[in-house]
Parts: sequence; C-alpha cells; structure tokens
Amino acid sequence: MNRKTSIKPITYMKTNAADILATVSDTRQAIIITHNGEGKMVIQDIESYEAAKQTMAMLKLAALGRKAVESGEFKPARKAFEDIEKRRKKRRG
Repeated sequence: MNRKTSIKPITYMKTNAADILATVSDTRQAIIITHNGEGKMVIQDIESYEAAKQTMAMLKLAALGRKAVESGEFKPARKAFEDIEKRRKKRRG
C-alpha cells in the first residue's frame, strides 16, 4: 500500500467520491480517510472486504480448535467417525 496515495483527508472524499470508487475498484487497494489528521475509516472494495471476513472466520475457527486441543476437549478423528457411523446405523434401524 502506497501511503502517499492511500491516505486522504475527508475533504478529498467529499469532492472526489467517484474517483475514490474507481481507484479502489480498479486497484483493490484500500484508502484511509482522515479527519483532523487522524485515520477514521477505510474504504475498500467488496471482494477484499469479503476475503478479509472469511480470513478472520477461519482464524477464529483455528484459534477455537487450538484452544479445544490445549484443554483436552476433543476426540480423535477415528472415534468421531465411529460415533457418526453408529448414529447412522441406528437411524437406519
């Protein structure tokens, strides 16, 4: 991310919204909007936003899995598949 081109004041956003939209869409680079010299928001394209959300969800699942393993709250895959097969056979009658 090029800091010179990716950080813009809110007044730039107000007067150049269409240009910002085009730039973000074309480059997939986020733009940081500042107010009174402080970063206040990030504008990014929807594909990057969705990818970031998916990444965060996967990281959360990984962290939860690691926590379960560390606390001993898991069962080996072989046992899990055996339990699934038992339930499946039970439903068949």
